[in-house]
Amino acid sequence: QGQLVASGGGSAQAGGSLRLSCVASGYTYNRYCLAWFRQAPGKNREGVAFLDFDGSTSYADSVKGRFTISQDKAKNTLYLQMSHLKPEDTAMYYCGVDGWCDWGGMTYMGQGTLVTVSP
Repeated sequence: QGQLVASGGGSAQAGGSLRLSCVASGYTYNRYCLAWFRQAPGKNREGVAFLDFDGSTSYADSVKGRFTISQDKAKNTLYLQMSHLKPEDTAMYYCGVDGWCDWGGMTYMGQGTLVTVSP
């Protein structure tokens, strides 16, 4: 049974940086997509960044140029480097995996890690 464990959330000031990590285990895909989603209080969950099996990446317009998704295959770890943080980035962040990239959600989603950005 697969497991996704996210970490790295915390508090930061606007303009600061944080790096989220997500360790994946137990999933077997011939091709796959890895993703980060977030859900702010009172708002719907939204896709933030995607990393497809061919190495291509996609980002929400709100984070383009500020966030970078990457992976370390040897460590089965997905990362989200977040820079130039804004208060509106405050949310619970979730990592996900599926056979394809879907902005509506991924079949497997881990537990969240909370990011709080103060003005």
